[in-house]
Formats: sequence, structure tokens, C-alpha cells
Amino acid sequence: MITRTVRHCLVAGTAALALAVGFTLQADAATTTLTGRAAAVTPPPVNAPFDYQIGGAYTPPAGVRVVSRDREAAPAAGLYNICYVNAFQVQPQEVAWWQQNHDDLLLRDAAGAYVIDGAWDEIVLDIRTPAKRTALAAIVNGWIDGCAARGYQAIEPDNIDTYDRFDTLLTRDQAVAYLRLLAPHAHAAGLAIAQKNTTSLEGQGKAAGLDFAIAEECGRYGECGDFTDVYGDNLIVIEYTSSAYKKACKAVGARVSVVRRDLDVTAPGSGTYVYSAC
Repeated sequence: MITRTVRHCLVAGTAALALAVGFTLQADAATTTLTGRAAAVTPPPVNAPFDYQIGGAYTPPAGVRVVSRDREAAPAAGLYNICYVNAFQVQPQEVAWWQQNHDDLLLRDAAGAYVIDGAWDEIVLDIRTPAKRTALAAIVNGWIDGCAARGYQAIEPDNIDTYDRFDTLLTRDQAVAYLRLLAPHAHAAGLAIAQKNTTSLEGQGKAAGLDFAIAEECGRYGECGDFTDVYGDNLIVIEYTSSAYKKACKAVGARVSVVRRDLDVTAPGSGTYVYSAC
């Protein structure tokens, strides 16, 4: 099972930003433009130097061409920018907003208690029914519109794998049905959308409309091939230890983007900042 990184800060909001239209994406020889969608979308360039900045935005290292940042952060000028959204769980600082406005969309167990991902202290969102998935998608699609309006080129929806961690309550089919509400909206806004972690989706994520993959620690767990089997070289790998980073570089580093970051995804000058790329 793939783990995921520490959560970054999001600012709660209630209003969806207007759908962004008319911005263009620069494709290069390593980038495939997807067609047959409401709008043409471009996944990240294959094997391009990448930086993972969901813990806080900063000037990317020299040579970086692709950056992932929090949805509240401004994209990096002149680069391919991926917008991080927590689509399946609630940021701890947003709990009050969700409870006040959408308490019925928070997952509860048989005893009526909130279901919490203890590793990150995040309440899980309830994707079990079509009505709840539709209501959740209306919120998250508003975030996606905001990413488009800011000038991002792709979306990174995190915690798809809640169905693996809470498999007595959630199913893969429910997650896929929810993704089918997010992916077309992202495409209509001109944004590519990633499969974040979880190998157990197999081909269902791509069938739902996901365009590329971002995998934390697939080198550590020997799972990078599970992602390339589905998405080819449209994969970005993030590792958090030296040994796993070296393993990933050896396994797939010649073909896909691989970086090492510190677990807290800190900025330069923090004292714990780590960044390497192969």
C-alpha cells in the first residue's frame, strides 16, 4: 500500500470561481495532447524535471519544468503547473466549515461517529451514494474551476485510495463513479487530471478519464510498474528516503520524472528541506 505525504494548508472557501476558458498550453515533443474531450488537455511533459511544493510555494530549482502546488497558491510562471486538491478527505482546518455547511457529506460509521484517517487527522468524505457524490463534486469542481482561473494546467485529486483504507464502508466502484464526475469537469476547463497513488484502481482510473499518474513511494514498495502499465511514461514519482529514491531512479528514472523530497515537503531554508531529481 502506498502512503502519502503530510497535508498542506488549504483555506476554506464556499464560492466556486468562474470557469476559466481561453488559456492555451504549450506542448513539446514529449507531451501528448489528448483529444475527443470537451476541451483539449495536455498532461505533463514526460520525464521533465519536477518539484513537489504542496507544503508551500517557492522558486523552483533551476531546470524544473513541472511543479505541483496547493490550490490556493499561485502557479509558477512559465512552467507546467499541477493543482493539488484534497478531493476525498477534509483538511483539519476546514472541519468547522464542512460541519456547518455540509455535515451530511462527512462519512460516519455504524455508531454515527465521523470516520477519520488517523494518520493525517482528516475526516473522510462520504461518496457512497449518487446524491452525495454529486454534491461533493459540485464543491470540488468549484476548486477545479479556481485552479483553471489561476492558470494551472492539471489537477491532482488526493486520497482516491480511501476505499482501500476504509474498505468496510467504501468501495472502488464508488470512488470511480466520483472520479467520473470530476474528470470531465477538469477536461471542460482545459485541465488534465491525475491518478494520485493507489495501484488497486488498475485500469479503472484511466477509464474514468484520468490522464496521468502521480505516485508517492512507488519505488519503496516496488509498484512503479503498476502505474506505467496503465499510463505508460506519463508518471511522476515522489520518494521520501534515500534508498527508495535510488530504487525508483534505477527502476524508472530513465523514463519518468522521479524526485526525492522531505516528508514534510518543506521550503528551502527550513532546515529539513530535501530535493533531488534523477
